Amino acid sequence: MATKVKKEELPIEPEKPERSPLFEAARKVLLASIGAVALAQEEIEEFVERLVERGEIAEKDGRKLLREVMDKRKKSAQKAEDEVSKRVESVMDRMSVPSKADIDALSEKITVLTKKVEELKK
Repeated sequence: MATKVKKEELPIEPEKPERSPLFEAARKVLLASIGAVALAQEEIEEFVERLVERGEIAEKDGRKLLREVMDKRKKSAQKAEDEVSKRVESVMDRMSVPSKADIDALSEKITVLTKKVEELKK
């Protein structure tokens, strides 16, 4: 006698919004850079640790060196972030995409005009 096997019902996943290829490429680049930074930091720490173990530098100097490298990395990361922000802003400006400040200003004007219309209706 043959028995029917019920298929497990798969949960229906909500559709994800379509993302532009540019967004996906930027996302992949950012994720890769985060991974590279983490890997570089680990490599630097291991390198300094080996120098300390070999006695080539003192432990105190090793900590100082690590601190200096991390500070430089933070400054470089901040500089890169600022540059990316400027470029994104520039691209959005060329595409005539309104900024948050533009939208906020328009919202404020709409609020004022709505109040005036309500007053005129009375």
